[in-house]
Amino acid sequence: MFTGEQTDLIAFFNQNKEKLVQEWEDAIVINHGDPFKLKIRENGVALLNVLLTMHLRSKKELVDMIENIAIEVSEERVLADINIGDFVYNVNLGRTILYSYLSKTGMSWSDMQESINMINFCFDKFLYFAVSHFSEAKNKIIEEKTMFIDSTHQDRLTLLGQMTSSFIHEFRNPLTSVQGFIQLLKADFPNMRYLDIISSELDQLNFRISQFLLLSKKELIGKEKVQFGLNTLIDEVLNFLYPSILDGKVKIKKDLSEDFTLNGYADEIRQVFINIIFNAIDVLNHHGVPIPTIEISSCLENTEQIKISITNNGPVIPAELRTTIFEPFFTTKKLGTGLGLFVCKEIIEKHKGTLTCDSTLDKTTFSIYLPAVLEPAGLNETIF
Repeated sequence: MFTGEQTDLIAFFNQNKEKLVQEWEDAIVINHGDPFKLKIRENGVALLNVLLTMHLRSKKELVDMIENIAIEVSEERVLADINIGDFVYNVNLGRTILYSYLSKTGMSWSDMQESINMINFCFDKFLYFAVSHFSEAKNKIIEEKTMFIDSTHQDRLTLLGQMTSSFIHEFRNPLTSVQGFIQLLKADFPNMRYLDIISSELDQLNFRISQFLLLSKKELIGKEKVQFGLNTLIDEVLNFLYPSILDGKVKIKKDLSEDFTLNGYADEIRQVFINIIFNAIDVLNHHGVPIPTIEISSCLENTEQIKISITNNGPVIPAELRTTIFEPFFTTKKLGTGLGLFVCKEIIEKHKGTLTCDSTLDKTTFSIYLPAVLEPAGLNETIF
């Protein structure tokens, strides 16, 4: 049964409903491109009608009605692609205007307290259901878009892998022939000038080709993992990069622990070191660091993992780029491919390891974590 105050209150709002709705409609924030802007008034009337009949219904019936209206309105808001903040603001405007009309009834606030509590309950439930459904629907849209982007991105990588695999094999055949003839020329004319330079440049070219080839396959048919010494491999890399180190006047500091043994594809790990060290040389040269320095250290992080750190004293890498730099096609270089660090991460993860980057104003460190082979390296240590 209604109390006398509730009956008077409902009669008052029925009498003033059109004015209240019009005032609400005039005050709300509306996007002129909203395809459902003509339904906003209708939605306001529907919610107000629930408030006017709330004392007739059980709590469950009331909540079910509010939820149905909220979901319908929320779906419209999702399709309209509105700012959820504007929606919450508009709903609370209705509550404020409703309260302003309460002051015109002539009734005391204490007499209206039960009705005020119910009004707040209805508005709060409406906002809860509407915002929750809006957020879920928006998240679903974002997930679908993300899946589409990921799928498209994967298709690009697959296509790139197929293209590079075909191109590189065609390119490598004449390159191998040229390298062979260089070796013959060295044997026949050991004192001929520039042969070492030509050979070194061809090695660099072959290295770049191998970098692209790694994008096309996770494993190469016929390749087997071997055990090899870490320190020996690092020395090989530094010898290979010696012309670039010399040209850039870069100081190399080594702080290597015992010669740890690794198990995997030595040529791929070698390429990771080449990529990271060569990038460091390039950064130091490009930014004109006064005393360009690269530090290479290794240690046993725990009983089963080796940590190799490659540090340079170049400029800081901004925090927002420290994860992005490992993504394919991301590069800050004008002529960069954006594949170097991506390939490094792929190789390290294939070897059950991790690759991280930490950068401060003083130094930037790439840390490589790889499983260690604890028993002494045997006859399989040969790298090439």
